[in-house]
Amino acid sequence: MLSPQARVLVVDDEPPLRQALRASLSATGFAVEEARSGDEAVYLVKQRSFDLVLLDINMPGLSGFETCGRIRALAPRTGIVMITVRDTEDDKVRALEAGSDDYITKPFLLRELVARLRAVLRRIRPEDSAKPVLQAGDLEIDLDRRLLRRAGKHVHLSPKEFDLLAYLMKNLDVPVPHGKLLRAVWGPEYGNELEYLRSYVKMLRKKIEGDPANPEYILTEPWVGYRFCNPADPDSPPRLSRAELPQ
Repeated sequence: MLSPQARVLVVDDEPPLRQALRASLSATGFAVEEARSGDEAVYLVKQRSFDLVLLDINMPGLSGFETCGRIRALAPRTGIVMITVRDTEDDKVRALEAGSDDYITKPFLLRELVARLRAVLRRIRPEDSAKPVLQAGDLEIDLDRRLLRRAGKHVHLSPKEFDLLAYLMKNLDVPVPHGKLLRAVWGPEYGNELEYLRSYVKMLRKKIEGDPANPEYILTEPWVGYRFCNPADPDSPPRLSRAELPQ
């Protein structure tokens, strides 16, 4: 459940949008403050702590990307969600590379925004990453024993398949770029072997998904990477439609 004390800093140069976000997020249990610019956001982060920062990419002066980088350096454990425009897919990758935890594209529904903020809050809690056994839907992965069960039955995975699934599950609801995923699982010399990664994801989907062509666990983030979701969790960010999921 979302703590009513979760503090969010909304950063946008448009007063109507800031006020609308403040009213909506306050009504769902967040404590909200506003910043009119990247410089003001950096100043506020220096003065006090925030659990989350909701940051618009397109702002005059200090850009959203620069602001994200500075906030990340000042507050490594603060969750950052960036607001992007739907037709600028490169911005999504740049947002993640700048240090954001997630992004949301305009226009968006309040339910989707709250789901993404809650997902980031879960990820940044220290106890979440220390669990030796992770569960999602009918999947259970034992990180210490390197075992995967689906609906109680053992599923055989190759070492790399296990490492890939474990990394995605440990980053539940977080978009992971292709390059980051390749480097984390295969090593620092990797980063551009997209077909290689897609082949492994395809094999994993055949082993864990009820319908590999319409996945519920390993979701495609178009032009970005992959996101692991728990289909049994009502607070998970809404999944893309089947038409938006490249095979």
